[in-house]
Amino acid sequence: MKKNMGSTDKTIRLLAALVIVILAFAKVITGVWAVVLLVLAAVFVITSLVSFCPLYLPFGMNTGKKKE
Repeated sequence: MKKNMGSTDKTIRLLAALVIVILAFAKVITGVWAVVLLVLAAVFVITSLVSFCPLYLPFGMNTGKKKE
């Protein structure tokens, strides 16, 4: 699995996951939306930790540093 995420991308994903978790536990978002967004937050955290986003593959995207 080749890394395809840069540090800025990972930071944004982690911050978004943190905001979602805070909103869910503060009961700002509830019900089905809370569950869906919490799953999305989990995906953001996992992809950030492994520095790999499977959705980038079909589009050939890479937000990491380019090797020269």
